[in-house]
Formats: sequence, structure tokens, C-alpha cells
Amino acid sequence: MHVFANPAKFLSLAKPLTPWLFWVGTLLFVAGVLCGLFVTPADYLQGESVRILYIHVPAAWLGMGGWAALAIAALVQMVWRHPLAGVAGRALAVPGALFTAICLATGSIWGRPTWGTWWEWDGRMTSMLVLLFLYFGYIALARASAEQAGGMSENGGVSRVTAIFAIVGAINLPIINRSVLWWNSLHQGPSITMRGSTIDAAILWPLGLTVVGASLWFCAIVLMRMRAILAQNKVEARMARMAREGGVTVQ
Repeated sequence: MHVFANPAKFLSLAKPLTPWLFWVGTLLFVAGVLCGLFVTPADYLQGESVRILYIHVPAAWLGMGGWAALAIAALVQMVWRHPLAGVAGRALAVPGALFTAICLATGSIWGRPTWGTWWEWDGRMTSMLVLLFLYFGYIALARASAEQAGGMSENGGVSRVTAIFAIVGAINLPIINRSVLWWNSLHQGPSITMRGSTIDAAILWPLGLTVVGASLWFCAIVLMRMRAILAQNKVEARMARMAREGGVTVQ
């Protein structure tokens, strides 16, 4: 893994891998959604509204998984000072926030016919909303640290304060995971655990396609964003060097 901490080595792998992840992920996700809409039966209690799980569950998984990856990147930056760790954090934040927002939106749509309300301040929904705000906070801190550095770093990482924020924010992840067990609420309990699933197999199988497809898609987006950040910061660093050599101050 230390080999790929070098930006040049990383780019040599990321460039050919990105389109494969994107298109395979898109194929699996679309196949899972189509099967979920037109092949699987309706739920005997929730009816047709159950089909939103094929988008809601992958979004929830990637919202939480995105922050877990972000916290790991921050830890790697703090401990081993890998040059790409901060770039990975910046690249993860926006798609993580997007999938968290999709999770909240689809959960609200699903809850209206199921629970009779668009929103309930229960443990699961509130902690997911907190996660979205954490993403917003991280994005703001990362942007502020980049502006403070003047965009002159070829690596384009984030500040130590931003990295610490990511690590501390990970405390919310076990709260999200265990919230349906710690507090009684409208939200159902865990449907898929290490011991099995309470979802009928006739409804469950397309979910695997959408989860894997969305995960591959997420990885492709992160790689694209990392490549864009590295390219942008390389140009900015080069312009700064040219300005210094020419005796011009870059604002």
C-alpha cells in the first residue's frame, strides 16, 4: 500500500481502473433496480412501497461506509503522513454526503405510506441527519484548509484539524448502527445481520446487485475526484513556482 501513496503510482492504477468500476457498477445497479421494480413480488404488508429499499439500503450503507473510509484516511494522514490520505478524504466527503442525503430522502418517502409520517425524530433518522451535517462540516473545513494553504500543495491534502474532525465524527457510526436497538421507534430493527436476514429471499436477491453496483460506482467517483484534485493542485503549484520565479505574487 505504501507504493500507491506516491501520486504517480496511484494515478497509473486509478486511470484504467476508474471506467471499469464505473461501468460495471452502473450495470449491476441498474440490473438490480430493474429486477426490484419488475421481477420481485410486492411485500405482503408494505406492498409496492417496499421496492424503495433497493435504493435506500445502498445509500445508507455508502453514507456510513463513506465516513468510515474518511476516518481511516484521516488516521493514516495523522499517523503515517501518507501524501494521498488527505486527498482521499476530500474526495470521499462529497459523494458520502450525497448518498447520506439520498438515504434520508428515500427513507422519508418510504416512511410516509408505511408509518403515516414523512419524518420522526427517532434515533436512526436523527443520527443519520447528524451524519449529513458532519459531512457538511468536513467539506467546509477541508475547503477552508485548502484556501488557507493557498492551493500551493501538489498533494492537496487537508489540515490536521480537519483530519481530527473526521476521526472524532466516526463516533456517530456505532450510534447509527445500534440506534434501532437502543431506542424504541417507528424505524424497524436490523433486517440483515450476521445470523441471517428477515427479508424474504424473493425480495432480497436484487438488493445484493444494487449494493455491490452502488459501491463500485462510489469507488469510481472517489477515484475520479482524487485524480481531479491532484491535477488541480499540480497546476496551482506549478503556477505558484512560475510566479515566484518571475517575481510575481499570486493572490
